[in-house]
Amino acid sequence: MSESKFYQLSVKDTKGESIDMSQFKGKPVLVVNTATKCGLAPQFNGLEELHQKYKDQGLVVLGFPCNQFLGQEPESNESMVEACSLNFGVSFQLTEKVKVNGSDTHPIFEYLKSELPGTLSSAIKWNFTKFLIDSEGKPLKRYSPQTEPEKIEADIKSVLS
Repeated sequence: MSESKFYQLSVKDTKGESIDMSQFKGKPVLVVNTATKCGLAPQFNGLEELHQKYKDQGLVVLGFPCNQFLGQEPESNESMVEACSLNFGVSFQLTEKVKVNGSDTHPIFEYLKSELPGTLSSAIKWNFTKFLIDSEGKPLKRYSPQTEPEKIEADIKSVLS
């Protein structure tokens, strides 16, 4: 079996350092496009709870900040990390700001949208769209922005076991 395309991708963190997805081989990954000023921002709390509860079993939560929806991520990379930490206690990995739609879509979101197209179109409809990737790099499930993090806990448990 060939290696998942997911493991060939990378993104920069908020300090400009590369994060290779290959470092997450053997671990399930939850990819979320985030925004600190979004009405759904309280989901940061639930995402952090999942991170704390399952990180020792291998779960990786990756937040991809995005400013494409009504400018709800106006912060710089540095102030965004601070806002997430202070307001929501976020300790999971955040990346640099990315685009999830359009011609400049980040390759990770290009790949995830091609593997798990949404309802009606593959476009990301809003902040806090979530993608669960299994421990072999296979995108398993896409969740709507309204899906609370605790509602996907059963799916996370199933990929951990």
